[in-house]
Amino acid sequence: MSYTIAENIAQFLKDYPPFNHLTYDELIQVATSIGVVSLDKHKTLFQIDDKLHDSFYVVASGVVNLFVIADAEETLLNKCYAGDVFGLRPFFAKNNYMMTAKAREESIVYAIPIAVFKPFVAQNPQVLDFLLESFATNTRNPFDKENRGKLITDNVYTENQSNEFQYFQSLSYNKTPIKISADTMIKDAAQMMSDNLIDSALVTEQNYPIGIVTDTDYRTKIATGRVSINVPVDKIMTSPVITVPENVSVAEAQLLLLKHNVSHLCVTADGSDKSDVKGIISEHDLIVAQANNPGVLIKEIKRALSPKELKQVREKLTGLIQTSIAKNIPLPHIYNISGEIITAIVRRSVELAILDLGSPPARFAWLSIGSQGRKEQLLLTDQDSILVFEDVAVEKYRDVKDYFLKLAKRATAILEKVGYLNCPNGHMASTMMWCKSLTEWIKQYNNWMKAPGEKSNEISSIFFDYEIAFGEGKIEDAITDVIFANVKSNTLFYDYLGNDTLRKQPPLNFFKKFNLEEEGEHKGTFDIKRRAIMPLVDGARLFAISMNLKGVNNTYLRFKQLAMVDPKFSEIYLNCADAFLILSKFRTLEGLKNDTSGDYIMVDELTKADKEKLKNALVPMKELEDLIKDRFRLTQFS
Repeated sequence: MSYTIAENIAQFLKDYPPFNHLTYDELIQVATSIGVVSLDKHKTLFQIDDKLHDSFYVVASGVVNLFVIADAEETLLNKCYAGDVFGLRPFFAKNNYMMTAKAREESIVYAIPIAVFKPFVAQNPQVLDFLLESFATNTRNPFDKENRGKLITDNVYTENQSNEFQYFQSLSYNKTPIKISADTMIKDAAQMMSDNLIDSALVTEQNYPIGIVTDTDYRTKIATGRVSINVPVDKIMTSPVITVPENVSVAEAQLLLLKHNVSHLCVTADGSDKSDVKGIISEHDLIVAQANNPGVLIKEIKRALSPKELKQVREKLTGLIQTSIAKNIPLPHIYNISGEIITAIVRRSVELAILDLGSPPARFAWLSIGSQGRKEQLLLTDQDSILVFEDVAVEKYRDVKDYFLKLAKRATAILEKVGYLNCPNGHMASTMMWCKSLTEWIKQYNNWMKAPGEKSNEISSIFFDYEIAFGEGKIEDAITDVIFANVKSNTLFYDYLGNDTLRKQPPLNFFKKFNLEEEGEHKGTFDIKRRAIMPLVDGARLFAISMNLKGVNNTYLRFKQLAMVDPKFSEIYLNCADAFLILSKFRTLEGLKNDTSGDYIMVDELTKADKEKLKNALVPMKELEDLIKDRFRLTQFS
């Protein structure tokens, strides 16, 4: 390539990330190695399952569409304009392309050889950050003018945290990983992972690591039907395992994950695969380490002596959630962190109420229900809770209940000052109906499940999503035992829950337009909670209860677990899991932007790409609805 042409290419690249982080001499070095590719209209550059090229691409002129094919239809993922980077899979991954790139019009793209560009990635953390996030997000949103020439996120490091600190920061990890042999059946390994709620299992020989199996392997190799669940795990395991020593730092671990394109690292005694396994590091461990240290916030909560101090921590949590979403940290990880912090706030609120009232006269459990019971409460929505106290002598009952009602009223008042409004439906422990003894609660759940809808105290499905925030775990276990003792062959209960799920108004009308609110203060908006998120929440709950999935309340995790225990319909469950995350992110961003619950979306204010993304996330709901009708034989409902 002539020097003049290389200069022109370098001049073009310097205006776009990540190339704007390179010096001019470095740009010239890259430009002299670039291949110029001319694409006619509708010409394909690469397609799904093609072998990876040795280059990634930048659009010089024209438009290149990225899409996948589902059910014989093309689904557009993104449109790449001048300066947009795409085709990064060969930079990070080893498997074939997972999407197709086709010119929408006559276009010119620059092919940048991986081998030439890799040294600049190793030398420049900003370039590494850009490429990593671009790969994770399939390129930036081309319709968002404010983000032209940059990614939605800045980099993979948290604010106020230098690279030097990350390099020396130690890393907490799972020191008791699941270990299996190479001849373990895939279905048995899956069951162990499911039972332990862990997304990986190490394959070992004499306690030396020889392979690893992750939930990604189940999704890509089992759920797709490529491999039977009745063969040994060595047919799907990844080998060799990437190993690290016990003192590995956050930065070192992150670079190794990127370098080898893996999601887990095996910790061994000396850092090699010829020494004993000591633990396993996951991407989640890195997220937790890099986040704004939730452990510090929890310590602040434990020391708080007033609602004002708790509110200050909650405001910090809001900032942490905003930062995490802006940096494309996976939503399930944000749910985990946020859920633990909110649970700590609820726990401290109850403790402050006890400090005010004096010691409880009986053992009890405070259960968060609804969204916080599922650990899905990122925004400051209303509070939902119940209180269950142990059975006491008849003559003590009134005094004991009076105490717990006072306790609940104090605790809910504290939470209201923190920012959690009272539930408009009165689903709170401070209400007479939802503060009672264990025997009364057992009777309540029995009535709900054996005769749903027949009592004036009608069932509300949120009472089946709960997590203990304070008190006796055995009381929570007793409630769980009652529920799952009632689910066997309980057609009436499934009819009620199933019909309640199907009764929700569809999110799209016959013409595939959003069903908007027709009246009231939210007229003209799209109720993303009621029309889109809640049907998925309800469906996940229905199937989880029917399949005896205990201890899994989070909607995303419920769908992931269902995909493992009901592999015939795994694709539907996995699609619903992805849809739930996309819809939840839309709602969270709306809520953070306007300081609201995020329930109502102004569709007209969305970019064209976001409208399509939102519509695509609604597609799995129809499959889930059909599965509910078929599984529970619901041919008609009212």
